Amino acid sequence: MSWTTLVVAGLFEVAWAVGLTYSEGFTNLRASVATLLALAISMGLLARAVETLPVGTAYAVWTGIGAVGTAILGIVLFEESADPVRLGFVGVIVVGIVGLHATSGH
Repeated sequence: MSWTTLVVAGLFEVAWAVGLTYSEGFTNLRASVATLLALAISMGLLARAVETLPVGTAYAVWTGIGAVGTAILGIVLFEESADPVRLGFVGVIVVGIVGLHATSGH
């Protein structure tokens, strides 16, 4: 259950990171509120996950999910570069996430 909580926390991290763009420097009220809500949920779920998962592993996975998800949505939503080398490095992050899960013992 902790891993599921951690993955959902990571998805909310993606939401708040992408929300930063839509908030327009926190001048767009609706987007700003949604961004801050996603941030609070993400942090709350991360805090719940580290009750049973090692904090170093959980934090690395949480930031990894956020980085990969935000990079992918940056490509899809904001026409950021989909250069193969860039995608390769995103893949390295995914391998790291899978490796941490596989070696966590949970």
